[in-house]
Parts: sequence; structure tokens; C-alpha cells
Amino acid sequence: MFIKRTLYNDIIEHLTAKEITLIVGPRQAGKTTIMETIRGELDKKGEKTLFLSLDFEKDVPHFKSQSAFIEKINLETGRNAKAFIFIDEIQRKENAGIFLKGIYDMHLPHKLIISGSGSLELKEKIHESLAGRKQIFEVNTLSFEEFINFKTDYKYYDRLIEYFRIEKEESKKLLLEYLNFGGYPRVVICDTVLEKTKIMNEIFQSYIEKDISYLLNVEKIDAFKNLIRILASQSGKLININELSSTLGISAPTVKNYFSYAEKTFIIKSITPFYRNARSEITKSPIIYFNDIGLRNFSTGRFGNINFFDEAGFVFQNFIYNKLHDKFKYNNSSIHFWRSKDGGEVDFVIYKGTKIIPVEVKCSELKKPVIARSIRSFIEKYKPKEAWVINLSLNTEMVNNGTVIKFMPAVNVI
Repeated sequence: MFIKRTLYNDIIEHLTAKEITLIVGPRQAGKTTIMETIRGELDKKGEKTLFLSLDFEKDVPHFKSQSAFIEKINLETGRNAKAFIFIDEIQRKENAGIFLKGIYDMHLPHKLIISGSGSLELKEKIHESLAGRKQIFEVNTLSFEEFINFKTDYKYYDRLIEYFRIEKEESKKLLLEYLNFGGYPRVVICDTVLEKTKIMNEIFQSYIEKDISYLLNVEKIDAFKNLIRILASQSGKLININELSSTLGISAPTVKNYFSYAEKTFIIKSITPFYRNARSEITKSPIIYFNDIGLRNFSTGRFGNINFFDEAGFVFQNFIYNKLHDKFKYNNSSIHFWRSKDGGEVDFVIYKGTKIIPVEVKCSELKKPVIARSIRSFIEKYKPKEAWVINLSLNTEMVNNGTVIKFMPAVNVI
């Protein structure tokens, strides 16, 4: 069952570019499915294609050398014939960046479409070797919009805001489902909680065994698993490396390395503080959020166990961060949080040049516009032109000290 992905058309458009199309993202987020679907469309048009995967033992010998790779292409597609070459799980190839750079620089008549899950090899060495030779497409687990479109059979594909406004109760029901199980495609298509739990356990074990243990050579696997569980329980809260070191029984440098591994394998994202005055505002500790809230819930034992919105708390905050990240990632903007030493807190601060937007998150159905002391303090200090209060239902505006405060339902943040 194919789930339509927002990035699909962007990747299709890039097939005409000379650059390598590099598809990256978390394990089992749907990268292979996208590649297979694209290949099927090309086959229908009569284009020559070849699909190779470093997960398949029979394909591995073709990657022993560049000449072996080219021989395989010529065998399957004809010598010097234009073809679309798909390579899956490229992170399994040692020195993959150098290998691909050599192929690309031969100026063969082929288009390379390559995917790989997040590993240090993929995130660093390949990127460095292929500078100026590739465009990256990051495929994450399903966004809430992709999830909703799938669940509603794409009937409201271009009218989601209207759907959310009219179908309020159904929207809340689907939102609660998403807050419980997240967006891994294989989890989404399962019908029962038991099936979803089994799949999520398989995804997590696959991540540990293939990305962490095999690719990153992390020796203390149990310590890494425990770190993920602790980070899941602390998402939305300040992270203290020394406290994690003491709790896990491993050194602070090792904690930092493992923290970095979790980021580079698309499991977590960290955000840094927003500050203008280092003396009065906290400037060091980051806050982390999970790329997929289903995995976060699985790691804390709450997978499928959030029955009401007032139980969601930091899960809802994680959900809003992911939506804001998707909304602003291509706008030359950055997202931070704000903590002052006198107790002021703002969940998110969207920062673009000189423009700042403080964002407060409330997992509740607000009946009337109410401004919390913390965001009021931020407005007095920085005088932004606008501020957001994201909640479950209220959709209105008010003005405070010259700042337009927009109260908006979470589903409308698209």
C-alpha cells in the first residue's frame, strides 16, 4: 500500500538533473518504497533502469570496484546506454563517497538515485566527497499531513484546513492516534495496537543492530538503548550531559558521542537556546525532540497508552516542534527555545534574520485568549511583531503591547 509522500514530486523533478539524487532519512521511513515506485514509473515509460541494494548479498560483489559496478550496468542496460541506476543502503559500502565521486566524474550517461539510512559514513564522508555533485532529499517518517491524507483516502488533499475546521471531532481522533503511534509507514498501516507494537519493536531493534552496532561500532549497546529511553523521557526538557553520564555509568565524552550518533541517525533533533543577554538567559544546555513521536512513546512505554489530550503533555510539544521544523526548514530560519534565569520560559522561538516569533504550546482546548506570564515577559523584553499560542481549538487574535498574538489550532500549522 503506497502512501503518497510530499517529497515525491520534488525527487521526480530532480531526475532530469545531472547531480546525484541522494535520499536520506531514518531507517524504514519509506526511502526504498519511494525508489521502487519511481523505478516502476520509469519502467512504464520505457526507460532503462537498474536497482541494486547493498542489503542484497547477490548485489554486493558489483560494488567491489568501480569497474565491476560499470560492468554490471553495461550488462543490464547496454553499453553506454542512458539508464537510471538506483542504489539502496549505500551506507553499507566502505568509502562510499569516494566510490560514488569516481563514478560521477566519469561522466557516464546514467542518472544515479541513491538512498541510505543515517550513519556517520552517510552523513559526513559521503557529503564531503560529493560536494557539488549531489542534492539531498531527507525523507522522514510521515508528517501529520501525510498521515491525515492517507487516513482520509486523499479526499481532502488540497483542502486540509477546511477539513480540520468542519470535521473537528474526527480531526481530534486522528490527532490522538498520531500522538500515540507516530508516522512510521509500516506502523501507520497496521490495524491493531499489538501489530503496531510488534512493528515498532522490530524497527527499533533494526536501528540498533544495523545503524548503531554494525555501522557505528558502538560497544555499549545497552548504555545506548538506555540513553534513548532517558532522552525520550526528557524530550522538551533541558539536557544535562553530566547527569546523563552519572545515570548511565559512562563518561561524559561517550555520552556526547552517543548523543551525536542519535542525532546523525535521524532519531533526535536538538535545539539551542535563544538569547541576547548571556548574563540573564540560559545559554548552554540544549533541548531534544524525537524525529518520530511513536518511537519516543515506544522508548518510554507509552506507545498506544495516551487516551486523552491532557495526558499528552510533552508528546504534544514534540509534535508541534516537528510541525514547525517542517514548516520553516527551507525558509532560512532557525528554531530555538527561551529560558531566563528569573524563571521565564517560551517553548519555541522562530528566528529569521531580525524577525522573531515566540511560540507557546498548550495541549488544551482554550475557550478564550489567555497570555501566560512567560510569553508576556518575552514580549516585553523583545517586542516581537507577532507571537503564537498553539492549542487544540482556539482560533483568534489579540494585541498586547503592540504584538499581535495569534491563537491557532495545532492542525492549522501547515
